[in-house]
Amino acid sequence: MSTRGLASDLPIGEQVAESFDDAPEPLRSKLRIITKHLHAMIDELNPTIEDWNAAIEFLTRTGHMCNDVRQEFVLLSDVFGVSSKVETINHSDIEAATESTVLGPFHMTASPARELGDSIDELGKPDHVLVRGRVVSTTGEPVPRAQVDIWQADESGFYDVQVPDIQPAGNGRGLFRTDDAGRFWFRTVIPSHYPIPTDGPVGEMLLATGRHPYRPAHIHFIADADGYETLTTHIFVAGSPYLDSDAVFAVKPSLIRSFDDCDDPSEAERYGLQNPFKVAEFDLVLAPQNDD
Repeated sequence: MSTRGLASDLPIGEQVAESFDDAPEPLRSKLRIITKHLHAMIDELNPTIEDWNAAIEFLTRTGHMCNDVRQEFVLLSDVFGVSSKVETINHSDIEAATESTVLGPFHMTASPARELGDSIDELGKPDHVLVRGRVVSTTGEPVPRAQVDIWQADESGFYDVQVPDIQPAGNGRGLFRTDDAGRFWFRTVIPSHYPIPTDGPVGEMLLATGRHPYRPAHIHFIADADGYETLTTHIFVAGSPYLDSDAVFAVKPSLIRSFDDCDDPSEAERYGLQNPFKVAEFDLVLAPQNDD
C-alpha cells in the first residue's frame, strides 16, 4: 500500500507518481511515465491559468467534434505525427513486410462485402482504374482467403461520410477476400488529394500555425489473415501533390505506386473496364503473428 501522508515535501509530479503505487503493472509504470513527462512539459511551458483553461477548452471542443463518422482526436493525433509514430513502433520489424501507415479518421463505418473484381464506386463513373495485387507472406507464399478492407476518397477528395447527400453510404469502400492464390482486384476511380477536415479545433490549429491541411492522393488498406499480423497501410498515387508534405506525416516511399495506362481490349473486357484504362499493382506482404 502507498505510504503517502497528508503532506509531502516532494514535488507535485512525484507525489502523483507515488499515488499510483497500488496500481497493477504495466498500468503503474505507464501512468508514472505519463505523469513524469506531463509535469516536465508544464515546467517547460510555464503556462498561465488562462493558457491552461484555453488548452482544456480546446480539448473539450475536440471531443465535441467526435461522432459516429468523425474522430477529431484521431485527427489531432495524426497532425502531430503521433499516429504515424505509434503505427511505426507497432509494425513488424521484418524488413520484407509491407510498411504500415496511419489508419486515418475516416475508418468509422463498415465497408460493404464485395466480390473480387467489383467496383467500389457506386456512382457509375466511367473513368475506372484497376487495382490488383496479392496478399503473401514474407517468404512469398500466397495467403488465400485473407480479408482486405479498402476505403478511399473520390476524385473530388471526399469520403462518403463527408458528403452523404452526394455519395451513398459505402461508396469508395469494399471488403474483399483473396482467392486461392492470394490475389485481389477491384475497380475504382483515382482518388484526389484532399484537405483533412478544417471545420474543427484541429483545423483552427493548422490555420493559426500556417500549416496546410492537405493529404496526397491515396487508397487505404487493412489486410487481415489468421496467423499473420494485421497490416494497416496505404498506397499513395505517384505524382500527387503533397507527397513531400503530408499533413499527417504518413507517406513512405515504398508505398508510392504509379497508375499506369493500359491499352489492351482483352484485359479491359476481362476486368469489366473501358479501354484504355489505368492499373496499379500493390502486393500486401504480411508478417507472421508474434505470439510472445
